[in-house]
Amino acid sequence: MRKRTLAVLAVGALGLGGLGWFASLDAETQGLLAALPTDRDVLMWSVPQRDAAFRAMDRLPVLAEAREIMPSGQPLPLPAGRPLTIPGVDEYMASQRAAGLVIVQEGKVRFERYGLGFGAGGRWTSFSVAKSFTSTLVGAAIKDGAIRSLDDKVSQYIPDLKGSAYDDVTVAQLLTMSSGVRWNEDYEDPKADVAMFNNAEPETGMDATVSYMRKLPRAHPPGTVWHYNTGETNLIGVLVSSAVKKPLAQYLEEKIWKPAGMEAKATWLLGKTGHEIAGCCLQAATRDFARMGLLVLANGAAGGQQIVPPDWFAAATHKQKDIGEPGKGYGYQWWTYDDGTVAAQGIFGQGIFIDPGRRLVIASNANWTRATEGPEGDAREAFYRKVQALIDAGG
Repeated sequence: MRKRTLAVLAVGALGLGGLGWFASLDAETQGLLAALPTDRDVLMWSVPQRDAAFRAMDRLPVLAEAREIMPSGQPLPLPAGRPLTIPGVDEYMASQRAAGLVIVQEGKVRFERYGLGFGAGGRWTSFSVAKSFTSTLVGAAIKDGAIRSLDDKVSQYIPDLKGSAYDDVTVAQLLTMSSGVRWNEDYEDPKADVAMFNNAEPETGMDATVSYMRKLPRAHPPGTVWHYNTGETNLIGVLVSSAVKKPLAQYLEEKIWKPAGMEAKATWLLGKTGHEIAGCCLQAATRDFARMGLLVLANGAAGGQQIVPPDWFAAATHKQKDIGEPGKGYGYQWWTYDDGTVAAQGIFGQGIFIDPGRRLVIASNANWTRATEGPEGDAREAFYRKVQALIDAGG
């Protein structure tokens, strides 16, 4: 774990100039990183600043601390498979502003390409792709007996939520984003909860996320309305850590990173009171994001052990809540499709798409022009279907 200063004045003040990773960057990238604003959220950074920062989030003094997640001593092999020819893929990657694209079928890499100066050896930030990792740790904690039931009240594990709108909310309702607590997730509104809760000052002795969330009012009865809420995934992280009595990054290393054969070190950014930002900010290699898809295809069996209950992914990756979009739904922090496919998704173009029927995983990292509102999201959906069609045609 590395301490970081919050003041960003110049390269010298940051202490970046003497760091090998920083010194190896070109002058333009160094300038972009040194000029990252301290009084604005990541969501408000410019496109060039994000290009530079998304590969270095765990090394930027403008941000917070990070915990390291060590890789497996025996990485899961990803042998080369028959190359998949994808017409128009160069144009697609350019329009996505793609940093990495790895396509694995039947456990073999059929396509791998990188952009934006990023490569296979780097770590790109996940944004909300981390949510699907966090929910999987709930399954691991249930198998370990640390969480008794998804029907348990959240306040049983986070006592500071007692007396708040979360009093009657269950673990399952957090997982399915149906707590009914009011929340604004507009990524382009600086006054939205998703922007403000990271900067709010926590109550003394209380986790920062819990301190913010316990003040929110109720909008709907628990379990009745689906509403996307990153803050609640952060609560899930606090809940898991409290239940297993370990930092979330350590539990991820023990239950997923090492058993699933992850090849590279990962990191997880911490909030101001020391808990991992469970709804965001897991930095990892694109190939290891693909390995997470393979873990799902293996139904949670990895490294000779079953890390979640045998029926976990059957529930987690299937529609638990309707989200008002035809053919789609929401599981336990996974986006579901009615055709049986599922995806982890993060703003600015991060994703893991999993197709059990075709034994297919598509892991991608990018820096879209906008967090979610641009044309790239629909284009990525079309790309998934294009790859499926190519495979079905014998490609």
